[in-house]
Amino acid sequence: MSQLIRIVVFVGVLLIGGGAMAADPVVADSAAARLLADRVEGRKDAPVTIIDYSSLTCPHCAQFHMEVLPRIKKEFIDTGKVKLVFRDFPLDGVALAASMLARCVPEDMYFRFLDALFGSQAQWSKASNPRRSLSGLARLSGMTQEAVDGCLGNEALMKGIQAMKNEGHAQFGVDSTPTFIINGVKLPHVSSYEEIAKVLIPLVAK
Repeated sequence: MSQLIRIVVFVGVLLIGGGAMAADPVVADSAAARLLADRVEGRKDAPVTIIDYSSLTCPHCAQFHMEVLPRIKKEFIDTGKVKLVFRDFPLDGVALAASMLARCVPEDMYFRFLDALFGSQAQWSKASNPRRSLSGLARLSGMTQEAVDGCLGNEALMKGIQAMKNEGHAQFGVDSTPTFIINGVKLPHVSSYEEIAKVLIPLVAK
């Protein structure tokens, strides 16, 4: 069990969509796993894994997700050669709130919600009330206002995401975003498809 799951179970409160306290440790463990487990795009048995550490308020992360990732998805992920694992590395409180809401939307909508967040980052991140703007996006995904409020008030989820960030720093030395870990090798400061494809092509050819 990873550090972030242990933290959530220890706290003993896990809200899925913002609701009840999980008194049973087994239920709490299951709830923690559902909220904080890796979000994976692509075949789970793909031979190459990209771990993407990003902050939802990072403009370079938005540029990667909106301009570079679609081509990587077409060439490598959709063909079953690569899977992408997204891990939160929030650089500020607004990014943390966005990460929390993303993990509270239905799991099958997670990557679409990330696309919406990155695609409209310039609007909600610079709004006079960013949380209100984020709440509006979450409601468009189907969450009720009650669920949004419960999610943003979920201290256990917040601590779990912070633990995820700390693990990225401790395990891989992540200190900026976006940072990619490709089959265990750190690849920071990637800004183009060509840079990341240069690393992926030899790996998928093995």
